[in-house]
Amino acid sequence: MSRCLVRGSLNIDEFFHVNDVVRPGQTISSTKFERRGGGKGANQAAAVARAGGAVSLVGAVGDDGEWLVRDLEGYGVSVTNVSVVKEVTGRAIIQLTPEGENCIILHKGANYALPDLPTQGEFERHLTGTSHLLLQNEIPWATTLAYLEYAHARGVVTVFNPSPMPADVQLHSFPWTSLSWLIVNQGEAESLLRVIGSDSTNQGTEAEYHDDWPNDDALRGAFLTLNKLSRSGALPSTAVVCTLGATGVLASMQTPKEMFYLPAATLQGNVRDTTGAGDCFTGYFVAGLMRFGNRQLSKDEMIELLRLSVQAAGMCVERNGAMESIPERIVVEARLLVETKTCSSG
Repeated sequence: MSRCLVRGSLNIDEFFHVNDVVRPGQTISSTKFERRGGGKGANQAAAVARAGGAVSLVGAVGDDGEWLVRDLEGYGVSVTNVSVVKEVTGRAIIQLTPEGENCIILHKGANYALPDLPTQGEFERHLTGTSHLLLQNEIPWATTLAYLEYAHARGVVTVFNPSPMPADVQLHSFPWTSLSWLIVNQGEAESLLRVIGSDSTNQGTEAEYHDDWPNDDALRGAFLTLNKLSRSGALPSTAVVCTLGATGVLASMQTPKEMFYLPAATLQGNVRDTTGAGDCFTGYFVAGLMRFGNRQLSKDEMIELLRLSVQAAGMCVERNGAMESIPERIVVEARLLVETKTCSSG
């Protein structure tokens, strides 16, 4: 049975509802305040569980965040290896506009309270029975690298969502050959290309822009970026998935060399909150990978996986919150079925 380990962050998200994001030197009033569970590690672990995957989370909270651990357990996440430490739980201060746009400030808190390098016994305990490892960038960098290298050496499928974006020097020295899948948004993909795209000369075959794809500037820009990344030689064995918000998603496979595009999901109502959409997509995508084990995906399997993940992310933005807005897989599949029938009849 496939099982995912998430080594990541747990935060308390504090939402301040505002008409416009505050500007430098400005003081504004919020129209509403809410406190919810979050952190990219916790959100993505919850999304894997909501998508039907078996998942464990390794991280830390302060005693002010024990309710968050209970919430995660309620979502189906194994929290045996979440520690309670003498530090405040990590925080995300989020300004949220009526249009669903957000601006976020992070405080690391307990996410940096554990030792950077786990013991051999901790590695073994955390990774025994693990088929997939999911990492982000809200915990110490040395911890991320240690888990990645240890998992790769044992044949675990490794997935990295580098958000917030690491420093240039960290990207240059990152062990890309240990990474199976990279999940980024367009801005992160462009930053990555700027930093590591010049590390080696272009090589391999260039993918083609499909005639039936939209003539969209954002899509064409992302396509060129992923093409250059895949041909730079910096990512010799890593598949790249690039989320494009309302434009959809692009994925670049190395073997075989092919690019996939899916448009964004059709929404039923207005965008309420985009805070957790990326984490929802990532968790659903990893849960989908788990269903195929560690083998190479066929074209149809890749499209199926992307379609479910895009639909889940689309449904996520229809509701407020990050973790609470992640839909269950049965609901996502039901919406997909309706959308498919609508397209067929139209």
